[in-house]
Amino acid sequence: MNLILLSPDDLEAEGVARVRDPRRLDHLGRVHRARPGDRLTLGIEGGGIGRGELLSLDTREARFAIDELDQAPPPALPVHLVLALPRPRMLARSLEHATALGVKHITLLHSRRVEKSYWQSPELGDDRIRHHLVLGLEQARDTHLPEISLAKGFRPFVEESLPDLLEKRRGLVAHPGMPHACPRNLTAPTLLLVGPEGGFIDWEIEKLLAAGCEGIHLGPRILRVETAVTALLARLF
Repeated sequence: MNLILLSPDDLEAEGVARVRDPRRLDHLGRVHRARPGDRLTLGIEGGGIGRGELLSLDTREARFAIDELDQAPPPALPVHLVLALPRPRMLARSLEHATALGVKHITLLHSRRVEKSYWQSPELGDDRIRHHLVLGLEQARDTHLPEISLAKGFRPFVEESLPDLLEKRRGLVAHPGMPHACPRNLTAPTLLLVGPEGGFIDWEIEKLLAAGCEGIHLGPRILRVETAVTALLARLF
């Protein structure tokens, strides 16, 4: 936890915050070994970053005196990530990694090789998604939560949503065997589509390419989804 991310509910009197979340309290005591008087990095959700003094810490709450939170969070990546819904454990890691790298827009997409049972996973609950996004923000010292949307039908996504997403973005679909290597050092707005384990089926690739996406690859190795997402984002931006 490189940043203690405060929500508006954590703020009490002016300049004072109380943290009561058991996970963060455990991390402060067990990992940071924090003691009253220690100064730690704080950030307010959707706002700035600064420092604060730990006033007290026990098993029920931590109290902080907040300095001015006047530092900007790291810049966001200019990318909208469309990720075919992975299995639950892989989804958790992918959300954390993408958030830590600066992705602010993520669409979870159904495709032929996505198991329908994945859409019933508790990991898609609002609280669980938020948990993984917050872990990514804490890791990277960021304060702005990504926006998450669900697209449970591939054809409606391609026909109704994809044209708007591509209107002001360069569309890239990452898939083994595509003709072009993954580009580097992009700065323009980008739409990145990553398939499930096993990849998109041929019909889905045809539809994405016909809609205006470019096919790219990361070389001959076949990677797990969370590895591919991390490698693509690191190389593209």
